[in-house]
Amino acid sequence: MQTAKNGSGIPVLKCENISLKFGGVDALSNITFDVQKGEILSIIGPNGAGKTCLINTITGFYRPSNGSVTFDKRTITGLPPYEIAKLGIARTFQNIELFEGLTVLDNLLTARHIYLKPNLFKSSLYFGAAQKKEINEREVVEDIIDFLEIQAIRNHEVGSLSYGLRKRVELGRALALEPKIILLDEPTAGMNVEEKEDIVRFVLDVLEEENKTVILVEHDMDIVMDISDRIIVFDFGHKIAEGTAQEIKGDDRVIKAYLGEG
Repeated sequence: MQTAKNGSGIPVLKCENISLKFGGVDALSNITFDVQKGEILSIIGPNGAGKTCLINTITGFYRPSNGSVTFDKRTITGLPPYEIAKLGIARTFQNIELFEGLTVLDNLLTARHIYLKPNLFKSSLYFGAAQKKEINEREVVEDIIDFLEIQAIRNHEVGSLSYGLRKRVELGRALALEPKIILLDEPTAGMNVEEKEDIVRFVLDVLEEENKTVILVEHDMDIVMDISDRIIVFDFGHKIAEGTAQEIKGDDRVIKAYLGEG
């Protein structure tokens, strides 16, 4: 498996003292870290450690109780998800969130709506600028279909596809937003070995060919240790460690909380 060793040293996203409370439960407690442009930053931890809560906070689905999120030197804390997507942050979901009754092509096209400027008159008359715009959006989507090697299923309804292929389509929908940074929430969960290898290959290709930055939440430690530039470890809403794969493997707190003793 190919290994990523990237990261420009330039922070593209910063989380500072992020806390998130649900009633009396502290889902996140004073989480601080940054993400460098062009790197794969992995976030690991036991179930319920706060990993998905962090992704939801970065992407605007949750508003933090305290702290701030900065993207490209702009504070995005409190912005709605669609505004954050427009700025260049895309995500996939732990539980697939696709339109199962639509085709693969139509699911990818739905992500292009943020680039459309509604105009009733122009939209009702399908020529000129409106026609040119639709052709452009389709070209972007067709390039993603080719990139992800899903030409054979482009006209299939998503609900009829295998779990692994639906995960690939969801990655494609995130790419259709043309983001600067992609947050992948357990992209290989429920996949067989071959499907996992495919997704990892596409993630690395996104990094190399598309010049994206990736935040990866993943339980497969072989994948995490193999492709991550840096790893952050969560436990009960706290960040307990941060470093390279070698540093994380040798951290006593991580071994006790997650990797297992002995």
